Amino acid sequence: MFKWASWFGSSDTEKEIVSPNGRNKCTVIIKSGQIFYKVERDNKPLINVSKLGFLISGEPELGQNLKAVRLVSRNHDEEFEMLWGEDKIIKNQYRETAIYLNESKDPRRIFTIRFRVFNDAVAFRYEIPPQPKFQQISVADELTQFNIDLNTIAWKIPAYQPDRYEYNYEKTSVYDLVHSVHTPLTMKTPNGYYVSIHEAALYNYGSMTIKLSEDKKLKADITPLSDGTKAHLSLPFETPWRLIMIADSAIELTTNRVMYCLNDPPKHDFSWVKTIKFIGIWWAMYVGEWTWAPGERHGATTAHTKEYIDAAIRLGVSGVLIEGWNDGWEGDWLENGVNNSFTKSTPDFDLPEVARYAHAKGIEIVGHHETVGFVDNYEKQLEDAYNFYAANNVHYIKTGYAGSQILIHGRREYHHSQVGVNHYQKTVELAARKHICLDIHEPIKGTGIERTWPNLLSREGARGQEYEGGAISPSHACYLPYTRLLSGGMDYTVGILDLANSVKRMSTTLTRQIAYFITIYSGMVMAADRPYIYEERFPDLIKFIRDVPTDFEKTVPLAGEVGEYYVVARKAKNGDWYIGGVTDETARRVNIGLHFLDDGAYFAEIYSDSDDAHYRDNQFGHNISTRNVSKNESIDIYMAPGGGFAIRLSQSK
Repeated sequence: MFKWASWFGSSDTEKEIVSPNGRNKCTVIIKSGQIFYKVERDNKPLINVSKLGFLISGEPELGQNLKAVRLVSRNHDEEFEMLWGEDKIIKNQYRETAIYLNESKDPRRIFTIRFRVFNDAVAFRYEIPPQPKFQQISVADELTQFNIDLNTIAWKIPAYQPDRYEYNYEKTSVYDLVHSVHTPLTMKTPNGYYVSIHEAALYNYGSMTIKLSEDKKLKADITPLSDGTKAHLSLPFETPWRLIMIADSAIELTTNRVMYCLNDPPKHDFSWVKTIKFIGIWWAMYVGEWTWAPGERHGATTAHTKEYIDAAIRLGVSGVLIEGWNDGWEGDWLENGVNNSFTKSTPDFDLPEVARYAHAKGIEIVGHHETVGFVDNYEKQLEDAYNFYAANNVHYIKTGYAGSQILIHGRREYHHSQVGVNHYQKTVELAARKHICLDIHEPIKGTGIERTWPNLLSREGARGQEYEGGAISPSHACYLPYTRLLSGGMDYTVGILDLANSVKRMSTTLTRQIAYFITIYSGMVMAADRPYIYEERFPDLIKFIRDVPTDFEKTVPLAGEVGEYYVVARKAKNGDWYIGGVTDETARRVNIGLHFLDDGAYFAEIYSDSDDAHYRDNQFGHNISTRNVSKNESIDIYMAPGGGFAIRLSQSK
């Protein structure tokens, strides 16, 4: 039994915090005045003894000469409801211990580390109150370690690169992580467990990346500001939660929802928020039919937009995205972002008229703000720009921050620095006040704040399908569920069916594009191809694209391995089920047990690759079949190289 008195006045002591199911154990250690932790699962090591602490500019290390002055432990068990998402109900069960610490020698600072141990995760954060001698600090470094076995396998993308998160995932060993990488950092330990290091509730602080320190231990590396510091803080302050997700298998990891448990519930009324599926004036520019900039082939004209609004009605989707409607796309728009206007339309586009037409037809307009990273210019116009959209009944905005860094406060900064995090948060909160939902491209990564701010419906934050045409392989979408998608939904711009286009040839089969509507979740989903492609070439797929939900009751992971394949089932709120699967360059046959269904008969509509389909040689080969099934049966299905499948199971009437 733990003896509370042993903590007080002792320089060497331990405290164990065990998960409700008894499998995960976090041990907090104070040794020689320093604080450490370690994590085990089933009494096997996951995170070896790891250091905690801070370096504060102009101060000695905050993490030495420590003693615990108070411990507070509690158990927590609840279920809460998400306004939208992959699962309606999330279980939030953990055991918590908060350790209140002070220094036994000058400057006698105080802080708290709060640990929570879940059945599928361990999380902790630092809480720094106002100090007797100061109320503001500059963080020079965070000393948090994640001391995992160097032989652990890792799947990573690099940090601090010009294209932000938009890189292909690579398989490596922890031993080789000598440069900083982004989180979620997913790993497989030598004893067979899957771990993903991430963070939750990121506010007013630099994004955490991970790197191998000189003493060969994984360490937090906070994205710096241009002055070299990590953050400037007013006290009191709570860091983001440092989150270690834990699973027995790769597929089990994909439904870890602890990130949301570490965020606060909404503090405002968000009953107005609705997920959306839309088409867009977007892909036609990528394949060269139209242009973003004004001219003879300008895409975002009043006439073209009205045509898309009419097409949205025929296709049964709810909205139309309009890119290239505003001043600023002329010439080298990547360099001229300082000139962008977010309230002035091009001469051939009339937003009030388009908005009136859309509103009369019951179609939502998805507005667009491409800042090109010139955040100073954007923030000058922010209130007017959002008011302009709100006045025209535009309730959705896709924002963009293309460019290797952002220009803010007259300085070049990383998107993921403290000032970048604060800017993105400013847009989310302003949008909430205007009853506007956001889809942020070139974003700060997801850390679960969608629970608190449900109007943040989607982000990009990884390579999407604009990289098709040679820059991504079929394996890319098989990495995402185990890595990027652990941080929340992603706008992957799915449903591109013009696979053999000479400008953007896709590395997928036809039914794989349909599968993406299920395998890659997003609260704002763009059926990204041009309307005539759907209507003239693939009318047999329109029904599925129309009916597949953007909001689900429940998600059940079925099968998969990192970078190889992924199969998932999702229950719609009307009781129907949708199953999707994707594979890498290797053909696979999977047998899907239907044990997750309710009792009774279901009608299955199956969209699958043909036996001779191939992402290079026969992209369009597909079959559509139907059958009756029940929960005691299974469906055997083939995925071609670079292929996939989609199934709808509707309850028989």
